[in-house]
Formats: sequence, structure tokens, C-alpha cells
Amino acid sequence: MDKTDLEILKILQKKARIPNVEVSRTIGMAPSAVLERIKKLEAKNIIQGYEVRLNPDMFGCAMTAFVSIQVTRPSKVRKTGEQLATIEQVQEVHYLAGGDTLMIKIKASGNMELEKLIQTRIADMSSVKATKTFIALSSFKESAKIRLPDEV
Repeated sequence: MDKTDLEILKILQKKARIPNVEVSRTIGMAPSAVLERIKKLEAKNIIQGYEVRLNPDMFGCAMTAFVSIQVTRPSKVRKTGEQLATIEQVQEVHYLAGGDTLMIKIKASGNMELEKLIQTRIADMSSVKATKTFIALSSFKESAKIRLPDEV
């Protein structure tokens, strides 16, 4: 990866649907060369995919909750994390340092859906020892963007 690849990645992080022609104009390369670089970045798994960010309020998913999940044994962390990842309302699953704890982010329609998810899908897992739920009152920033270096 070189400086040109970084420039392309910065542009794509701002607007993933930007046409290659615009990217090529911005960085001063032929569109075919830009496309070739993007394909290589995808093949190397540097670019893992492209997603549309939807307004959760428009789809009845306005509640954001974070649930801390303590597992019964360290050996159960991976399997439990993989099971949690299959739940549609779960957006993120993280294994936290400092204990046998997973943290998940959920988008739900409200208290009733969140309660049902926790009681019937999460707390009922045999590897779950305890849960602690935190409901977000406001969200000031949500992003999948990562900080890229200025140079390689």
C-alpha cells in the first residue's frame, strides 16, 4: 500500500459510492488504474465491503442499547460471540479485556423488543452468566470510519 492507495481509501471513506472517474480526477490517475487499485485493496481485504447507512428512526429501530455479557467460562467467549452475532438486531459484538465479558450494541424498536431479546435470546444462552444493559439517551456520533495515516 502506498500514498495513492491511502488517498483512494480516504475518498472512499467519505463517499463509498463515488464513481471511479471522480476518484481518478481527484488524484490525477486514469479511471482504469483507480479501479485496478480498488480491486487489489478488496482482494487484500483492506476494503472489506460497502454499506448503506439507514436512518433507524425511519424503520422503528430508534433505541440503541449496549449490553455487557459475562460468560460462564473463558472457553465460551468465542462461541457465545458468534451466537450473538447471528441476532439480527445486534450490530456489534466485542470481547473486552479485563474479564470474560462481551459487549454488544443493539438497535431495537423499544423497551419491549429489547426486553424480549435479552430474556429469550441472550440470557437464555447456557454460556451467559449475567447481563447488564445500558440504554443510550442520545447518540452524537456513529461511524465505521477509521483514522488513516497521512503516509505509509
